[in-house]
Amino acid sequence: MAKLTVNESAQSGLTHAFKFSFEDLQAIGNGGQKTLFTKEAGQFVELCVVKEQVAFAGTTSLVIDVGTTGADPDEYIDALDVDAMTIAVANTGDAFTTGYTQAVDAAAADEDVVLEVTDAAIASATAGELLIGFRVVDTNVAA
Repeated sequence: MAKLTVNESAQSGLTHAFKFSFEDLQAIGNGGQKTLFTKEAGQFVELCVVKEQVAFAGTTSLVIDVGTTGADPDEYIDALDVDAMTIAVANTGDAFTTGYTQAVDAAAADEDVVLEVTDAAIASATAGELLIGFRVVDTNVAA
């Protein structure tokens, strides 16, 4: 799943959503990155939320980052300890100054939004699923 339909977006409040099973995260690997989508010039991210849909088993050290900076993609979610999550977590990244919903990170050029996985034990995972959702504000449609 990537960009949501109008009906899905109206129901969830998100514009983009991505599911990752433990096998997907194993394929990304420890220290690896996966491009989620390309944020076009003139778009803002208003919300980035992570929910552990299925509890992870076989690892207790899964940490993720979500953002646009290749070397350290943490603008939207920063060093989130997935194992410690008890509820969905949103907007913990460097671009969000208050932790609340706010339109952030507009760019003059297109940029990739990436997920980074850090977990030396990810190969040992036997269960788990993450949902990563976004609400992107697109100022280009108002032109």
